[in-house]
Amino acid sequence: MKVNGNGQAKILNSDELRLLFSKGFTNPRDRALFAICLYTGCRVSEALGLQTTDIKGGTLTFRKSTTKGKLKTRVVDIQDGLAEFLAAHTPKPGPMFPGKRGVTERLTRYGADKILREAAKRVGLEGVSTHSFRRTALNQMSSAGIPLRHIQEISGHNDLGSLQRYLEVSPEQRRKAVSVIGF
Repeated sequence: MKVNGNGQAKILNSDELRLLFSKGFTNPRDRALFAICLYTGCRVSEALGLQTTDIKGGTLTFRKSTTKGKLKTRVVDIQDGLAEFLAAHTPKPGPMFPGKRGVTERLTRYGADKILREAAKRVGLEGVSTHSFRRTALNQMSSAGIPLRHIQEISGHNDLGSLQRYLEVSPEQRRKAVSVIGF
């Protein structure tokens, strides 16, 4: 868990996610931003770099120019849960998350972090950072038995080693792993 900016971002459970999205975030823009991070496993900077034209035909396109390393474009399907949050947020054509008029073209990482800190404080959660949604998404996929190669394609990690550093093994998963040993 993160403490004063140190350590790994907290992985959120279902109750914490429900609490953040129902009572923590106060407007559709904030819910849409962090829903994109959760439902696509993207980094907050990648979500902030989205344009309204990047949503098309049931997919969300993270352009190569906005991804870490700027190596390749990623296309992620929009599932029903994310579609609801996106439908509630209707920005004008241009950046999906515009910044302050006349100050910044789009919401900054600092601004997104501030929004999340206030939301977490509002509902009493500690150790949450903007990266919590990415870690939560990747861990949920792993726990559901999705092959690492598929998760890597969605997350954009260059190698499986860096992806595996994101993933935690719960006590229940350890028990299940050793329960299959024997004859």
